[in-house]
Order: sequence, then structure tokens, then C-alpha cells
Amino acid sequence: MFKYKTNMKKNLLVVLSILTLLFTSSVYAQKALPSPREVAKGKVAGATVIIDYGSPSVKGRQIWGGLVPNGEVWRTGANEATVFTTNKEIMVEGKKLAAGSYAFFAIPNEGSWTIIFNKTAKQWGAFKYNSKEDALRVTVKTKHSPAFHERLLYVVNSNGFSLEWENLEVPVMIK
Repeated sequence: MFKYKTNMKKNLLVVLSILTLLFTSSVYAQKALPSPREVAKGKVAGATVIIDYGSPSVKGRQIWGGLVPNGEVWRTGANEATVFTTNKEIMVEGKKLAAGSYAFFAIPNEGSWTIIFNKTAKQWGAFKYNSKEDALRVTVKTKHSPAFHERLLYVVNSNGFSLEWENLEVPVMIK
């Protein structure tokens, strides 16, 4: 009886060791996410601004007017909606935005975009976007980027922030 329990314990240890090894191997073998979550953070006009977004790649695709259609609400990133957070009230393109977290959307068009801060910060993409929940809408001019950006990138600087992807920059001024 004693020998049986000892063998059973050894067998159980071997099985658990093998399962642990298989689980650990599969975790490390997984590929990186195609659109990993990124965070851009900085100080602007005395406020801390944080932009949490999914960063897709161009991958040879037509982005503007293709993958991202003109005239339609876009989640400004991949997967979950991009979340814009400010710890203080700020002026975005001359209009007040209260401290808080917002889903950050845009309506791209040739030469200018409508920038949208929506009160429902946590949502998947723009599938359930509701304009009645918009806290602020502003219009900004886009510009050609001097550098090609394979991955979508947000940059927070002393003047505000910009969305940069492919050959386009979308600067948003904050005071």
C-alpha cells in the first residue's frame, strides 16, 4: 500500500511537470498581437494626457480612403476604441474638455478631420458609437508626414498630440 501511494505521487508529479512545461511552451510560442496596445503619455498645458490605443500596421494596404474610409466614424486605432484621458480640464482646439476618460474617434476626410471625444470610454471599436454621448467635437487640418509610419503612432507634445500613420499626420492643439 505504501509503495503504491509513493508511485502514485511520483506519477502525479511527472504529469504536473509535463503539463506545466507544455503550458509554458505554448505561452512563449504565441505570436505577437497584430495590433498591440500602446500608450502615449505626456504633459500638455499642465495636464497629464494619456492615449491608450491599438497600433495597427500598414502591411501594404491603402489606409486613407481604403481601410479607413472617408466620411465615417473611425475608432482611431485597432480593436477596442482608443481611450483619451486627461487629469485636468483642457482646451482642445479652443473648446473646453473636462477632466476624464473618453473614447477617441475621428471622421477622416481629405484635408481635415472631425475629432470626437465620446463619454463612453470603454467600447469595442466604433460599432456601438452614439453621437449623443459626444463630449466634444472639433475640426483639425491634416498634413503630409515627412516620414512613413508603418505602425499607427500617437505623439504627445507641449502643443497637444498628433496621430501619425502611413504618410499622414493629424495634429490636435491643446492649451
